[in-house]
Amino acid sequence: MLDIKPLRYFVTLAETRHFGRAAARLHLSQPPLSRQLAGLEAALGVKLLDRNPRVVSLTPAGERFLADARAILAALEQAGRNAQAAARGEAGTLSIGFTMYAAYSVIPSYAKTFGNAYPDVALKLREVVSQDLAAQVLDGRIDAAVVMAGGRHGELSSRVVVREPLCVALSRHHPRAAARGAMRIEQLAGEPFVMTSGEVGPALRASIVAHCRQAGFDPIVRLEVQLQQTVLNMVDEGVGVALVPASMRKSRLPGVAFRPLAGAPQSELVMLWSPRNRNPCLSNFLALAAPA
Repeated sequence: MLDIKPLRYFVTLAETRHFGRAAARLHLSQPPLSRQLAGLEAALGVKLLDRNPRVVSLTPAGERFLADARAILAALEQAGRNAQAAARGEAGTLSIGFTMYAAYSVIPSYAKTFGNAYPDVALKLREVVSQDLAAQVLDGRIDAAVVMAGGRHGELSSRVVVREPLCVALSRHHPRAAARGAMRIEQLAGEPFVMTSGEVGPALRASIVAHCRQAGFDPIVRLEVQLQQTVLNMVDEGVGVALVPASMRKSRLPGVAFRPLAGAPQSELVMLWSPRNRNPCLSNFLALAAPA
């Protein structure tokens, strides 16, 4: 295997075409330089240099070797820069899991901001059912996750990244769909509700039920689903009404009307990550993903 040092010496000599000037540039005396290059020729088994007292010229083999040596040295320097960038979290791979609800709030802005700041990091986004995300962060399948608040996350670190009010989602054919102003929750007493299950969004489900009970009724849950988009699809079909995070207005389903809710409870999304994760890209992502 060739040593890198003689390659550098050879390239310097080829650029100066003079042993004395090459030795001065390399901060060597001339005899060690001559020995290194003679050893390089011996290792290759070819003559690279034509030597005379005044000037050094390259043989055809030397000209070919010069091009390859420069490419090797450039690749080595690039490898060093790549390693340093990876250590700083400026290159590599980062995987983020999220619930579908996050796709309507923070995930697009995270993808844009992080992608602009760290273009050499391959950002992999995975939309996953909420209850699976914490386990995937814990076992290292993904680096971080954005999930609905609630539940126990054990060894994981967390922080709230979205806090927003709930609003009312109605079929556009509903008698109250075209009214103006905020609705009161008691106006939905007796209406069939579509909700996410308690397993997927326990905190969201609990806040909706509590808000209804404060108005003196228990919500009539006609259908339980896993995804907020499915909730809206059911509303679109007239299956029932729903309380959804305000960012779900971005879904723009033509058959769904959104109304503000007076005294609306708040919905929260939480970022989860493992403090044992040593991916340097993660710390950069967490710095950009500002809390709510």
